[in-house]
Amino acid sequence: MARNSRELAKRPTVDPHDEPSAEWGWHGGFPRGMMIAGWISVIALLFMQIGNHQGRTENLWLVGIAVIMAIGLINVSLRKRNAWRR
Repeated sequence: MARNSRELAKRPTVDPHDEPSAEWGWHGGFPRGMMIAGWISVIALLFMQIGNHQGRTENLWLVGIAVIMAIGLINVSLRKRNAWRR
């Protein structure tokens, strides 16, 4: 058990044997990259409407998936903004 705050600060929180990336300081995700990739995907789906489509079914699927993705991205953004701070 740590006797003071310095010993507590020196103690690793992640075991490097379980997660080798902890040795060189990486432990996390790409939240900003996920948002950028998500919005690029939404734009790409909307641009896919341009083309030689025979019916409207393809366009409905493309717009529907783009709308669902946009709602999900907005939901994640709002949750992150309203999350409790530690």
